[in-house]
Amino acid sequence: MKLPGTIEGLIKAQNDVDSTAFAAYFTEKATVSDEGSSYAGRTEIKQWIQQATEKYRMRIKPLDFHQTGSMAELTVEVTGTFAGSPAVMQYHLELEGPSIYSLKITG
Repeated sequence: MKLPGTIEGLIKAQNDVDSTAFAAYFTEKATVSDEGSSYAGRTEIKQWIQQATEKYRMRIKPLDFHQTGSMAELTVEVTGTFAGSPAVMQYHLELEGPSIYSLKITG
């Protein structure tokens, strides 16, 4: 499966527990929706991913990827210290150039 550099980098940053690198893949005004909460801007996104990764010791493995224009869907297997691990989740992405403008996680 061929992934765009932005998506490969996002996966690597999460698996490396590098919240600074993870947040850098988003635009300044990006939003993330996960588990009923929303986060806006790189600072909030960095704090969210750092807390979630530390709490659940998450690692993600890409399973499938589709992109049409600026919209993309990444299916991942998420493992960690949470009930139901491993779980398959969908990352619904809106891209803006080489950056992520929005991410909504479902699954």
